[in-house]
Amino acid sequence: MHLPEDLRYTKEQEWIRVSGNDAYIGITEFAQKELGDIVYVDITTQGQELKQNDIFGTVEAVKTVSDLFIPVSGTILEVNELLNSQPELVNTDPYGKGWMIKMSIADLQELESLLSANTYAAVIGA
Repeated sequence: MHLPEDLRYTKEQEWIRVSGNDAYIGITEFAQKELGDIVYVDITTQGQELKQNDIFGTVEAVKTVSDLFIPVSGTILEVNELLNSQPELVNTDPYGKGWMIKMSIADLQELESLLSANTYAAVIGA
């Protein structure tokens, strides 16, 4: 299983790639495999300020719908528009073109509560 070392992870299966005070968020390779084929991504929180662990959207697979939890507090700046027509990018490229939101981080210290790749691997038994 591929777990990029430059990302941080949550126990709820989201990843975060930080660049300054901004970050990109998606779901992990493990999560997308557990969900199966992604058919729809519903994120209507663009422009909203959310607190750490708030729900920022949902992802729908063939047999289930799963909530998406924001890893750190901040404001959602952008939603990946590619996912409207190509939700399967979450399956085929979860750490690249399958990203879900770009956000500004309100409190960089919250990053300390997230998991490293090694710790996340232990949590999922990889």
